[in-house]
Amino acid sequence: MTQRSHGLFSGRSRNLSRHVKASKLGISRQIKKLEIGSRVVISPKGNLSNIPHPRYRGRVGTVLEKRGSAYVVEINVSKSKSVKLVVPQLHLEKLAG
Repeated sequence: MTQRSHGLFSGRSRNLSRHVKASKLGISRQIKKLEIGSRVVISPKGNLSNIPHPRYRGRVGTVLEKRGSAYVVEINVSKSKSVKLVVPQLHLEKLAG
């Protein structure tokens, strides 16, 4: 009997099936300019090779800096703990307001 894989996306095919396919994303959605300090929502879509972990889906964070073509986003996990993630601009949406 072979061992089963317990990778990052094992057992998540139902959750990942709702994502937008990479070919369906327009060029304006793939190339975004975000200002430092702006509030963004993490919404994984398209390419699965560079998406942030699914536990951060729908979280709101603040852009700290630009790193290459991606952005460093700080997310408050609890009252006393925050996490910094490097997220490509494809998976970020600017918060209205």
